[in-house]
Amino acid sequence: MANVQVIQRNAHLAGPVRLDTVNGREGPVAKAVLTAISNTRRAIRGGEGEAREEERTAILWTLWGKQAENAAKYLGRGSHVNIVGRLRNDHYRNGEGEDVFGFAFTCEEIDYLDTKAQSQEREARREQDNEPVQSGVSDASGNDTKPTTAKRSRSRKAGSQAADADIPF
Repeated sequence: MANVQVIQRNAHLAGPVRLDTVNGREGPVAKAVLTAISNTRRAIRGGEGEAREEERTAILWTLWGKQAENAAKYLGRGSHVNIVGRLRNDHYRNGEGEDVFGFAFTCEEIDYLDTKAQSQEREARREQDNEPVQSGVSDASGNDTKPTTAKRSRSRKAGSQAADADIPF
């Protein structure tokens, strides 16, 4: 199967990172989902060269394993990131017999762009709002089996690891 590489530069997160644990062949695996939004500017055709139009691109990314755990721990709404990943075409037949087509974006590398001061400021606002991290255990079909809520902890040390597979089970 061919993969298409996708690079999303200077994006910010639209909301908190959603962390779950799914049961894979080798046991529980961390899975995180985040929405990153990039702004691009394009010239408006047929007008003055000075006029610009802003276009927003939102991508729903899936992260796996330690990379997912780090993203949930160190990133929050408004965090700035660079993401490199791959695009896969999803095609399946739903319960009503209809063909469903879609795209899945899997993160391979993620760079955290915020300074330590920006991260600490965002964390302080989050603690004031008591924003919890949502996590739970899901089976392979995505059904929650044991949802939990935990408070975020913050440390600036984070790495980026590539996911080994699109789906670990």
